[in-house]
Amino acid sequence: MTDICPNEKAIVQGETWRITVLTSSLIRLEYSSVGQFTDQATQMVANRNFITSTFRVDESDSLVVIVTETLRLTYNKKAFSSTGLKIDVCGNNSAYSAVWHYGDEPKDLGGTARTLDVADGAIDLEYGILSKEGWSILSDKASMLMADDGFITERSDPTAEDLYFFGYGRDYITCLKDFYKLTGSVPLLPRYALGNWWSRYYRYTQKSYLELMDRFIKENIPFTVSVIDMDWHITDVDPKYGTGWTGYTWNKDLFPNPKLFLQELKNRGLKTTLNVHPADGVRGFEDCYKAFAEFMNVDTINEDPVTFQPANRKFMEGYFNLVHHPLEDEGVDFWWIDWQQGNNCGVEGLDPLWMLNHFHYLDNCRNGNRGLIFSRYAGPGSHRYPVGFSGDTIVSWKSLDFQPYFTATASNIGYGWWSHDIGGHMCGTKDDEMALRWLQFGTFSPILRLHSTNSEFNSKEPWQYNLIVENIMKDFLRLRHKLIPYTYTMNRRANVDGEPILEPMYYYHPTIEDAYNVPNQYYFGSELIACPITTPINRQTGQACFSAWLPNGTWIDFFTGMVYEGGRRLDLYRSLDTIPILAKAGGIVPMDKRDSGNKYDNPDTLEIRVFGGENGTFSLWEDDGKESTYNEQHWAETKINFVWGNNAKLIINSPNGNIDVLPQSRAYKICIYGLSSNVNTMVTSDGIFLDNIKTNYHNKNSFLEIDIPNMPIDSTITITLNNATLSDNQVISRIFDFLNFAQIEFNTKTQIMSVIRELDNNRSTSWILSQLVSMSLNSEILGVLTEILTAY
Repeated sequence: MTDICPNEKAIVQGETWRITVLTSSLIRLEYSSVGQFTDQATQMVANRNFITSTFRVDESDSLVVIVTETLRLTYNKKAFSSTGLKIDVCGNNSAYSAVWHYGDEPKDLGGTARTLDVADGAIDLEYGILSKEGWSILSDKASMLMADDGFITERSDPTAEDLYFFGYGRDYITCLKDFYKLTGSVPLLPRYALGNWWSRYYRYTQKSYLELMDRFIKENIPFTVSVIDMDWHITDVDPKYGTGWTGYTWNKDLFPNPKLFLQELKNRGLKTTLNVHPADGVRGFEDCYKAFAEFMNVDTINEDPVTFQPANRKFMEGYFNLVHHPLEDEGVDFWWIDWQQGNNCGVEGLDPLWMLNHFHYLDNCRNGNRGLIFSRYAGPGSHRYPVGFSGDTIVSWKSLDFQPYFTATASNIGYGWWSHDIGGHMCGTKDDEMALRWLQFGTFSPILRLHSTNSEFNSKEPWQYNLIVENIMKDFLRLRHKLIPYTYTMNRRANVDGEPILEPMYYYHPTIEDAYNVPNQYYFGSELIACPITTPINRQTGQACFSAWLPNGTWIDFFTGMVYEGGRRLDLYRSLDTIPILAKAGGIVPMDKRDSGNKYDNPDTLEIRVFGGENGTFSLWEDDGKESTYNEQHWAETKINFVWGNNAKLIINSPNGNIDVLPQSRAYKICIYGLSSNVNTMVTSDGIFLDNIKTNYHNKNSFLEIDIPNMPIDSTITITLNNATLSDNQVISRIFDFLNFAQIEFNTKTQIMSVIRELDNNRSTSWILSQLVSMSLNSEILGVLTEILTAY
């Protein structure tokens, strides 16, 4: 274990108290009546060895004052109290000041929650570390310590206070980065985890499950992870053993050849996770019982159970070596730890869920693998054990409407890799539109996993819905898979730079109040803003509305190519086949261009979407996926630069780093959105003009498509766009297309179009709008027209 202790110069200490200045904005506060302090790592804290900040100490017999660049701490050297310990937040990281007294409850922006089990809409969240008030507090008092052998041990003084004060003002990004430095970085996910996951609580057979996977392949619906719920194991057990909820023995009636079954899934490009409910331990009917019971010195003659003891070193050794590893030898890749039995494991203050998450994750990394588990959240520091399973939600619009906010806000406690039961889990009502909107949100969420409860009527295959919804679902599942080059780059960003893939709008706009008033809107990686639709469409418009706020600048719709002026609130309307996903001008989004299959390796064909209007740059990061922790020697970086102007240029530079992880050659489909149609194109490779280039301008969505054949991977490709200008949004044709499908009177459509066509006569937008308002149109109809007319 590395030295986690802070520099001694960072510590100010008395007999019963210790204050550690970790940064100018992060302070550790300890009080122990017996003078025993903690230097070891804890369940929450992995490192206290920060670069020492400059601070001043003024101390007398009864008072100590510590002043950093941003904080002023005043303490009376007694047991912590509201009158004896306070911290003022000031400095240049905020336009205001704030004060904390010991015992004050944080007024933060929220964190996350252990589970969404049986949630039907919003639930209360636990604390996060970010606050408009400028400060927040995390208590580490209840954490166990990490012993030198990697197991847990109790504190020498369990009554001691151990607090971390975060006083970063509204510098949210720095606060989060320091939180990761304190508690540990977010691990790299395996690349396959960023594809689509198939899951269903259902009594499949080996034959029926493989037939389903084959149908997905036939219909070109790519999945990369196969989630097998609890019916993989024996569930019908003799009542003398209890229930069949916990199990580790394959049900051979359903899966007669488990090893072959798992190999067949691998042959189809799928990784596999099995569901486990560990609470009942290992009982006499299990295949692994005899070996485990003998290992634990349990009476096998009377079939005494091997009870679940996560705080017992020997139990955990056998739990992995004798129970899980044999199943992994058959082909299981990682485990779905479905713990629902509370937080009591026989040791006061020790959460069995944390123990399961911690040791399952470490065990999954044991052979140098990149680790992965699938489990519920167990408190601050749980980001070290991805991926999160949010639990069994109710199928309802309210549940859907809460999840975008819930997912983005989890980043406020560093928890960036939630996976939800997309479409909802149980109860509720079948609603094709709601299921589609949930899937569209899932496409732009950390992990896309379809799941449902054990009902013959509740399943998430696209063909279970009407034909329109089915086809759109398929498109979004394919899109999610195509986004892997982008999301994998964001996976690296989360690990190396401490920036989660989903970030609330206020991260980058902390002083703008509107950024706090769009809870369901968030950044999806560095290039995109997502606005998931979570309410039903209006019957007349055929569209649903998202009330958005766009930051200053120019923004372009990822799907439609519509150009928007930012710096304002506006309503965005979308039909069933799309949701508002907005790219910043100059944004660059690399995607997998392979048109079929579920391969997730570094592709030999890329689609690169570029959004006009500003300069932009993007580094595409790719590796071999073999190392469990980040090692730059395994990575290749391809820098993509976009220079906007009358003679715009897109440059795909020769990659740097380990190019052996890349294919030898690569073809490209370049799509430049928000571009007018009168552009001329020239393409060179290493300065040599290419004359076999196909281009196609898509008038409806205002983008230029450029197809570049295979080029050596170390080529530098330059695309020059002469006469490049932003699209005028083709307002008249867009409004005609909208009206053509609107469910309103034909005469009203004609009257509206007669007004809109006055744009050809140089009528102003304000004139057009005034005429439309005077027609007393339905508010939703007027809303759609207003969006198109005033977008840019």
